[in-house]
Amino acid sequence: MCLCIPSNVLEVYPDESSALVDTLGVQRQVSTHLISSPLAIGDHVLIHVGFAISKIDQQEAQESLATYRQLLAEMDEDDIKVLLQ
Repeated sequence: MCLCIPSNVLEVYPDESSALVDTLGVQRQVSTHLISSPLAIGDHVLIHVGFAISKIDQQEAQESLATYRQLLAEMDEDDIKVLLQ
């Protein structure tokens, strides 16, 4: 199952075609090869298997994150770790 949780862009590395993102507190570097528009710090992207696949607007990201936070509040800690791997 793939959950496209909006990830916040923290740093952009154009020479490496990658970015550092934060997904609900988990930071990771992802490839930006599939994103055609330029990324900036503060943008939100959806990630699939280590690739940023689309950029989404701030409002859509915040609404989606609110839903995920509500779901996470109902899960136990072990399930959350598996989900965010």
